[in-house]
Amino acid sequence: MQVRTVTCQEVARLREQDPGLELIDVRTPAEYRSVHAVGAKSIPLDELDAGCVMSQRGERADKPLYLICAGGTRSAKACQKFIAAGYSNVVSIDGGTQTWEKAGMPVEHGKKTLSLERQTRIAIGAMALLGAALAWFVHPAWVALCGFVGCGLIFAGLTNLCPLASLIAVMPWNKCGSKDGQSAKGACCKM
Repeated sequence: MQVRTVTCQEVARLREQDPGLELIDVRTPAEYRSVHAVGAKSIPLDELDAGCVMSQRGERADKPLYLICAGGTRSAKACQKFIAAGYSNVVSIDGGTQTWEKAGMPVEHGKKTLSLERQTRIAIGAMALLGAALAWFVHPAWVALCGFVGCGLIFAGLTNLCPLASLIAVMPWNKCGSKDGQSAKGACCKM
């Protein structure tokens, strides 16, 4: 089944008609803390349990559930998790939080953090630079590190999966303490 998408403007119109519209932000807790759509609940993609979320929705379980991330990729993956678990009434917000904020939609700002995408680009660039420097100054075999990085980028481009981004997402600096009220393990059942 194909993932349904909707624009930020359509979600805004739907929210006017139904103020109880449920919106889940699947980015890391640190990204959520930095900026998020007003009213969005934080359930990071790596902690998302579709069955748990749907069981907590109660009488709203038959209504659409809207998912948002930074740009649309992770929310589409979250929709696929719900669909695989048998829940098809899920919708990914096209363009994510970036488009939401650019469109002038209401957001809440908190402590700034680097997006997962930027952190991944920095890590990839650092590994490629390190490989080149080691190959130049230590031993030519270190050029293999650059080749490894290139293969990883090709894999990520072909599969839309990035193991490095998944690893960075679970690093301690991308987690938030419980004072945010949104990021504790098992958050999916605290909707």
